[in-house]
Amino acid sequence: MPPAKKRTRTYDPVKIRSAILAQFGNVRRAVRTLTPEQLALPTRLEGWTVRDLAAHVTMAVETVSRNLDREAPAKAELALLDWPFATAARAGDIADGTRDLAAASPDLDALYARTEDRLTQRLANASGDRVLAARTGAMTLADYLVTRTVELVVHTDDLNAAVPGLDIPYDRQALAACTRLLADALAAKAPGGSTEVRIPPYAVVQCVEGPRHTRGTPPNVVETDSLTWIRLATGRLTWRDAVEGAEVSASGERADLGGLLPLMG
Repeated sequence: MPPAKKRTRTYDPVKIRSAILAQFGNVRRAVRTLTPEQLALPTRLEGWTVRDLAAHVTMAVETVSRNLDREAPAKAELALLDWPFATAARAGDIADGTRDLAAASPDLDALYARTEDRLTQRLANASGDRVLAARTGAMTLADYLVTRTVELVVHTDDLNAAVPGLDIPYDRQALAACTRLLADALAAKAPGGSTEVRIPPYAVVQCVEGPRHTRGTPPNVVETDSLTWIRLATGRLTWRDAVEGAEVSASGERADLGGLLPLMG
């Protein structure tokens, strides 16, 4: 008997919209405190300064408003779980646009204010079914907003890593959505039921071909926390370093995920 088809995860659109605005606000308040010396610091994104990264966060959110201003495509082309694998092809364009925006925006708080105002206004009456002409492929607004939680959480972590003591907080709903989307992307990349990946308290997924367990403790288990998982999935941390640093536990012959990571380029 074939295994039951896994149900696609759904996200509460009201909570996702609130999470995006909350996390963007968290970043805005932190960026407002940065000194010129801190803005000039390097980040773990090669060639990007903290100023570049701070500007990029607004660009990642402004894409929602900009695409709502454009004509809607006839239909969506990209499913939510396809998005993590479609981002690498746009990396060069995104980097160029980020540097241009940073250079043209000496007043970052004004840039954040404009971005926040536009997003709030555009989302006020926008339907989740509205299709956006995103660079990675046309997506519904509801799906695209979930991807913005990934952008915001990942780059919040990048900023915290670059500036000692910055400690931007994470909105719980944004962190949960980011974690779940990237966990589900792993399961889509390596379908199966032999390995259980646990990222408490937000996600548990089954993946990797092989014998499927039906009860009790599975023979192959990977467990880690949300931020470690996000760093692994986005290439900020290697599998080997995470295991050696005891940031992830992996037991069983099919528990080595090194060959499947990162998920996003």
